[in-house]
Amino acid sequence: MKFKILFISLFITAISFSQNKGTITGILTDKEANNQSLPFANVLIAGTNIGTNTDIDGKFSMSIVPGNYTIQFSFIGYESVEIPVKIIANQTLTINQALGSAGYKLEDVIVRASTVSRQKETALLLEQKNAVDIKQSIGAQELSRKGVSDVATAVTKTTGITKQEGTGNIFVRGLGDRYNSTTMNGLPIPSNDPTKKNLNLDIFSTDIVEYVSIDKVYNGKFYGDFAGGNVDIISKEHKGKSFLKFQLGSKINTNALKVDNFNLLQGYGALGFTNRAIPSNPLTQYNYKTNQLENKAPIASSYNISGGTSFKVGEEGKISIFANASYDNEFNSKSNGSAKGSVSGTGVANKNYHTYTDINYNTNTTGLLNLGYKINPNNTVNFNSLFINTSTQSKKEYSGYFADGGDGGNALIRRNEYNKNALWVNQLLGEHKFKERSKFNWGLSYNSIKGDTPDRTTNTLNKVAAGYTLLSNAGSNNRYFQNLKEDEVAANLSYDYKFSKTEEGEYKGKFTFGYSGRVKTRNFKATQFNFKSDNTHLSDIVDPNNLDLFYNQSNLDNNYFKIITFRGDQFESSALNPQFYKGDQNINAGFLNTEYKLNKLTTVISLRAEKIAQKITWNTQLDPITKSSQLDKTAFLPSIVMKYELAEKQNLRLGLSKTYTLPQFKERAPFLYEEITQVYIGNQKLYASDDYNLDLKWEFFPKNEELISVTAFGKYIQNPMNEVTINSSTNDISYVNTGDYGYVTGAEVEYRKQLLNIDTENSKKLSAGVNVSYLYSNQELNSNKVKKETDFEVDFTSKKGKFTGASDVLLNTDLSFFNEWNNKKSNLTSTLTYSYFSDRIYAIGTLQRGDIVDKAFGTLDFVAKSKLNEKVGLSFLVKNILNPTINQVQENTNGDVNLLSYKKGLSLSLSINYQF
Repeated sequence: MKFKILFISLFITAISFSQNKGTITGILTDKEANNQSLPFANVLIAGTNIGTNTDIDGKFSMSIVPGNYTIQFSFIGYESVEIPVKIIANQTLTINQALGSAGYKLEDVIVRASTVSRQKETALLLEQKNAVDIKQSIGAQELSRKGVSDVATAVTKTTGITKQEGTGNIFVRGLGDRYNSTTMNGLPIPSNDPTKKNLNLDIFSTDIVEYVSIDKVYNGKFYGDFAGGNVDIISKEHKGKSFLKFQLGSKINTNALKVDNFNLLQGYGALGFTNRAIPSNPLTQYNYKTNQLENKAPIASSYNISGGTSFKVGEEGKISIFANASYDNEFNSKSNGSAKGSVSGTGVANKNYHTYTDINYNTNTTGLLNLGYKINPNNTVNFNSLFINTSTQSKKEYSGYFADGGDGGNALIRRNEYNKNALWVNQLLGEHKFKERSKFNWGLSYNSIKGDTPDRTTNTLNKVAAGYTLLSNAGSNNRYFQNLKEDEVAANLSYDYKFSKTEEGEYKGKFTFGYSGRVKTRNFKATQFNFKSDNTHLSDIVDPNNLDLFYNQSNLDNNYFKIITFRGDQFESSALNPQFYKGDQNINAGFLNTEYKLNKLTTVISLRAEKIAQKITWNTQLDPITKSSQLDKTAFLPSIVMKYELAEKQNLRLGLSKTYTLPQFKERAPFLYEEITQVYIGNQKLYASDDYNLDLKWEFFPKNEELISVTAFGKYIQNPMNEVTINSSTNDISYVNTGDYGYVTGAEVEYRKQLLNIDTENSKKLSAGVNVSYLYSNQELNSNKVKKETDFEVDFTSKKGKFTGASDVLLNTDLSFFNEWNNKKSNLTSTLTYSYFSDRIYAIGTLQRGDIVDKAFGTLDFVAKSKLNEKVGLSFLVKNILNPTINQVQENTNGDVNLLSYKKGLSLSLSINYQF
């Protein structure tokens, strides 16, 4: 191999000398960013086809036969520059040039190099290198290469982040939902789940994403409710040539294919837009929808259309349009499952289901419209409108034993559930430059989310010799209706002013001051109709697959059963009044950031002040008299971020900050969330935590697409919040301030390496990446504090423990091979990715019971994407190749008790796309 490389090098050198060429080399820099290097800019010899692009460090080099030429430098959004040059044989001419935006004209722009700049891995690495903030980004190019289809999976490909199994919720450095935040284009977006603070990132298709930025170090531009990290989803906008693209595909899950009868409740449309409401006269007339099942063929499909164009408006203006519409569905099944609940300290389970199955059908319909209006070089306005409708229809079955039900472990519990969420995000963003010193940025948003669980059915039966009978304990058989409506208005305003101009025309410093505000209202309502059988009909044999034979108008009229709510039956005037809670939250903030560069050291000092008001009003079965609780907080949040340039390609960074963590609406609302094996209760006396954060990071960028970084971090949290098992007969879980203090320390290492790069007509690249995180968490567990501050009692098994959601070790690694042919019109990318997390605590143990722990497992995926020609592309994905058994256990002195166990199966998908 070395001999071949040496031979090729000598051959090229010989040709160069034989033609007596000269060389032009240099560096292009960005005048608007203190002369930082400008990658992917165009360098062209006028009147010829000779040209190149600058690399990640802004460098370029070309060999040309002697003569007089004009060299052109251009980049979208910048003024093109032309310089006459004279090339002399065997000599090198060095030209270093800065490009600025003043006087920019559309006709001077060569778009080719910049159309993917913010999506390419190399561009985002350069942004990471040059930015003062400590952050990571993953762009559309890397998402495509790794076969990532949703944002939740995307962020887990970066260091220190994992996703909670079965959800789109993420953990950043071991800190879960309440410690993190989610934004889109810098503006907050709501949650689609009443039990969560953050939006389920699974519902965000990467088709609408240009890149995802993950900030794990706080600065004053963020809201102060920040301890783990902020995920900012940057939506796509059109750049480059007009295009129209179609894509369709199909997907299967091996577990779903093995299900003999993949049957779900009838009456729900395949597109995921079905709406249901409480029927009329629900206590006296049986107007409920059918409770029968229907079979489905578990083969999924997906459809996507996207397009973009742009056109000039006047001499300087430009309007760009990007739109995307997609629909996809999927069938999944959890197999080889078992489940337990209400486990005592000695390991005895009051709920012991030897068989657990979960089959589900999911849909996602997404529409995005982005309108960009570049009025002139100094003024830009963008409008984004995003609509996402998701649905999940599931059937969960538990067979076995539970206390007060089932004869000899012959109980059968079936829950049919349909969840529908409709998210609508509207954003208006603007940027305005005033001469060379100042810039004004603003953003306004209105967001709305409607989350419904209409007509969830739960049935509990007992298997006897003749068949099945219905159990008639309180709530054993019911139909449940839940509605969530949340609206939020938010605004970001900021003004930049540069100062301390040097003789070279650069500015060393910059002030940024601004305002952030958000007003959020959540309305939550729920009603459960319990079907209580008359004692004389408890032995009636029923068909689990056709319960309409028992639950119908005739049997209701004949008193076989009656329908009641927690408030009472038809004779109680308030029986139909729903349980509810209403949450109102207002945050108003002002901030001042001061950035200053002194030689190789850049420092940003921020001070942010926030006024927070959170009010909860409720009337629930736990507290049927309307009450409210107010939480007020004034926070002063200083932070400092420093970046020192150790060398041209090396940085050392430091971040220090104070933040806070708010309890969420659902954590403070005294509402009972009932799962089959677990119950969750809100705590109105939960209060905010204060957080102190430290980060130290070294990073090295050896070459294009390569990175080595090491980070050490620590967090100290006062009055941390955790999920705990409270003292109750059913081992309910609630949320409490578990102690006076807690802390997390750890380290992260990331390495990206290009193993092979043959830049010939048929280029071949082999690249690899790995990121590893280790963290240690510890916190005080104080039972007396909980008893003193709340209405609950806990008896912690240990005096100290880890944070919930904290894994000691996180690992992500990938290996990719890229090959081009047909004059670079065709290519193939193959990627193998592996992710692993070690054990993490789900809930802290009490009453001599151990912690509930999600056990470690790893996931292996394979992705192959091919561009057959300029118009047609194919992709093939295999996910969860190892198909590990997923376990959740309760640790006990007598040995671990397995609370939940199942396999997800392999997912295989194939898609084809065509672009005009």
